Amino acid sequence: MSVVAVIAGGPSVEAAVSRASARGVSEALSRSGHSPSVIELDADLPSALARSRPDVVFPVTHGALGEDGCLQGLLEVLDLPYVGSGVLASALAASKPHAKVAFRAAGLPLAADAVVARGEDFATRVAEIRRALGRALVVKPADGGSAIGVSVIEDAEPDSAVHQALERALATSPTALVESRVRGIEVTCAVLEEGGRPRALPLVLIRPKLAGFYDFTSKYRAGGSDHVCPAPLSERVTTAIQRAAIDAHRALGCRDLSRVDFIVDEERESFIVLEVNTLPGMTATSLFPEAAAASGIPFEGLCDLLVKNALGRPRRATPKAPEMP
Repeated sequence: MSVVAVIAGGPSVEAAVSRASARGVSEALSRSGHSPSVIELDADLPSALARSRPDVVFPVTHGALGEDGCLQGLLEVLDLPYVGSGVLASALAASKPHAKVAFRAAGLPLAADAVVARGEDFATRVAEIRRALGRALVVKPADGGSAIGVSVIEDAEPDSAVHQALERALATSPTALVESRVRGIEVTCAVLEEGGRPRALPLVLIRPKLAGFYDFTSKYRAGGSDHVCPAPLSERVTTAIQRAAIDAHRALGCRDLSRVDFIVDEERESFIVLEVNTLPGMTATSLFPEAAAASGIPFEGLCDLLVKNALGRPRRATPKAPEMP
């Protein structure tokens, strides 16, 4: 039995999702024989960890401070083993533009994009962007998740719609990522490490029912979307997507688990990588547990495996400092 600190919440707009995940993870760990406690991500966290003296930390945080390398940096300072990616991979994945730099270097297929910052002249930038990327666009916060602040702009919509979409995205992030819209179905691939080796789990096809894309409500409201696992794609496309998911996981230096999202053009049998989630959701409607179950790993077994992976990792070595001359 291990004492596990499950970290949740924080200042992110995704805090409620995180707390829902934490409840499920805590219950699963209890059923697996561990002793979990849920701790809030706030200024008291270091003191709470000192009081609880956990054997391992299981972050189920999303967004700012919890998924972007900040929490991971604190855990490194405290020398506590933890589930999930380290500081650098977490920070890279949390910043969509920086992640896409790594994806391009790895040769992964991507949508063309542009970055817009607060304070820029929207009228000038929108005209430039639509000339370069086309009139149909997707606008999203550069460092957000759960589809919060995401807008889909159709060809016929005026430039004012893009202005409004940028305002929504920049309300939650200092920069916005604007991408050329690639039409297709939404597919996700979970990557799980066992013995330090990543393997791609069965693909999940997402059919949102409450919006034209997989928005926040479709993600988290019961019945908001239909999931098909394994996704009914050809063997060739399935294999290519799974290979790309592992390549994206490795390109960022992810660890333990990740979930890679794709848009797939079924007619052309092509796809693009959207993003990598280093701490995917663990709620009752979340995609990662669904893919794990389809591969024969129940939720309790998944949480137990992740804890054992973290505990089995070699601790950080402290080099001997040379004496000052």
